[in-house]
Amino acid sequence: MWLEAALVLIALAAAVAARPWRMLASRKPLTNETHAAPSALWTPLFATLVFLPWMWALPALPALHAMPLQLQMSGACLVVLMLGWPLAIPVLVVVGGCAGLLSPALAWPEALSTVTWMGVVPATLALGLGALIRRFIGTQPFVYVLGRAFLGTVACVFAAGALSQWGGHLLPGVGTELSLVARWLMAWGDGFVTGMLAAIFVAFKPEWLATWSDRLYLPRPE
Repeated sequence: MWLEAALVLIALAAAVAARPWRMLASRKPLTNETHAAPSALWTPLFATLVFLPWMWALPALPALHAMPLQLQMSGACLVVLMLGWPLAIPVLVVVGGCAGLLSPALAWPEALSTVTWMGVVPATLALGLGALIRRFIGTQPFVYVLGRAFLGTVACVFAAGALSQWGGHLLPGVGTELSLVARWLMAWGDGFVTGMLAAIFVAFKPEWLATWSDRLYLPRPE
């Protein structure tokens, strides 16, 4: 528990030091407008706060707690793609607190573990992997969607689950060996959802992705 608390506090301190609330500031007004437009990131932020706490609280609900395998979905990698890591970390901490309030069976130590291994750790791994992909593979849209959003999410969520299991957090009702297999399969579900939504946002709502830039990924020919 102390390790998890330290990881969350270190990540939260680093995120706050970057002053992520500046990303939510209003944009400059257009030429024919007199008022500044609100930041487009408010929409994915509120969507995260509305939907993700339920996803994290579902495995602890009484109706699902007795299932042989409690399906879990992180969503942290998608939040990083939408909000950027500095803003995603405090949002994921709030999501964990809301999940603890929604499910009476999710005590605060379990809520802290959820924030750590389903939120902070995969989000931080996604940040590092995204930087490596941009550095060594490039900045093509196909690489962003398939490499960072889809396969990157699978790798980060599974790695976070494996680290969680190494720290003693086994899936209830599942043996040690099968627990890794279950985490691997659930990571693919996270990857499919993240990759699909990232592809849709790139095509129709790129302003909802703080990690996407038309200038970077769609450069105009000289």
